[in-house]
Amino acid sequence: MTEDTISQIATARGAGGIGIIRVSGAQALTVARTVFRPAAGGVLGEVAPYTARYGHVMAADGSIIDECVLLYMRAPHSYTGEDTVELQCHGGSIVLREVLLRTWEAGARPAAAGEFTKRAFLSGRLDLARAEGIMQLIAAKSARAAHAARERIGGALSAEITEIRTRLLGLIARIEAGIDFPEDDIPETEAAALAADIAAAAASAARLLAGAETGRILREGIKTVIVGRPNVGKSSLLNALLGTERAIVTDIPGTTRDVIEEELVIAGIPLRLLDTAGLRAAEDAVEQIGVQRTAQHMEDAELILAVFDASMPLTAEDRDLIARLSSVSADIILLCNKADCTPLLTAADFAALDAPVLMISARAGTGLDALRETIAARTATADGGLSDGALPAGERETEALRRTAHHLSEAGAACAAGLGTDFVSIDLRAAYDTLGEILGETVDTDLIDRIFSEFCIGK
Repeated sequence: MTEDTISQIATARGAGGIGIIRVSGAQALTVARTVFRPAAGGVLGEVAPYTARYGHVMAADGSIIDECVLLYMRAPHSYTGEDTVELQCHGGSIVLREVLLRTWEAGARPAAAGEFTKRAFLSGRLDLARAEGIMQLIAAKSARAAHAARERIGGALSAEITEIRTRLLGLIARIEAGIDFPEDDIPETEAAALAADIAAAAASAARLLAGAETGRILREGIKTVIVGRPNVGKSSLLNALLGTERAIVTDIPGTTRDVIEEELVIAGIPLRLLDTAGLRAAEDAVEQIGVQRTAQHMEDAELILAVFDASMPLTAEDRDLIARLSSVSADIILLCNKADCTPLLTAADFAALDAPVLMISARAGTGLDALRETIAARTATADGGLSDGALPAGERETEALRRTAHHLSEAGAACAAGLGTDFVSIDLRAAYDTLGEILGETVDTDLIDRIFSEFCIGK
């Protein structure tokens, strides 16, 4: 653990009813005694942990900066695992800054991004997987993502990783016992059991890896692009799904010239919903740029909502769009809008595409429930039968699981080939250490610093 004491604003920027300055470290209470004066007068004496004291934060010249409530949490029973003091003040940005500067004058230093959580990790109160769950909770874009983050903080992913590592450690111990006593050859039945246990560990790692895509989607959302020629109702669809007049809707073709992006949650999955410029041979330079951006977004979209005007036959622009859709990698849902008019389009018009065709009316709101259900079905991904909190959620964890799977595959192959058990042990040890990276047990200091530097200031 570090010996210095840190402080920082722990609440969000901007005005609010309450703002909190967090002070953590061995001298946290000393800093508090320097800056805080109880309302009853005198200086702050002994403070019972987990109790509140009312008073004022005082400037060095004895003037009052703000009234506040002081909370003291004694190590190791605090967020950081260190002595921690929180000064709950008024939530104005100016007064919070003045209080923060006063704590620095009193001996604390500015906390770096994520340093409070980093200290919780270093004190052993949290492993790395649980610590990263804290930032996922703060950044959650849906109730399901928030629930997943809470489960992760509670140790759901950590428990899965620990279970595999415990199994691997047992295998390593069995093998190395045989290496130490080479005169005792491993019986054939024991070799078969070893191979079966390696396969079971590999299956557990593969199960976690299978949930990585769902974890990414819960964290980042699915890039969903609305495309179609001008005036088919793309912006009306965006507004209908959002339940608000977000995009301008007119009868004039080319109204949308740039990408409008909003977030929408369907079945617990966040969607990054992009309303794009209508696809056509635009002559206006600004509209041309918008059309180019539409084409770019189609290339890296994960889900495309392709909108067509059901009240008229397919046009040349519609057919061009169908041709483009046949070559994209995204999942596709075809929407025949304006179905409240006499529809002239049917599913047969889109036989060239392997995608569901829905009749909707963005203006009347009909067919939107069926659209939401279809989106939910098309965005469902394999989760390996895991709870949301046990899903790997970042590339660091996913890559560690990929390497773990490789090492276990190599160990299984060495065992099947009858190679020496020391070869098997090397790969099992590598898999054990790689899984330890997810928990933060086998990562270097530079990586730890980089991970926590991505946290927000004050956390």
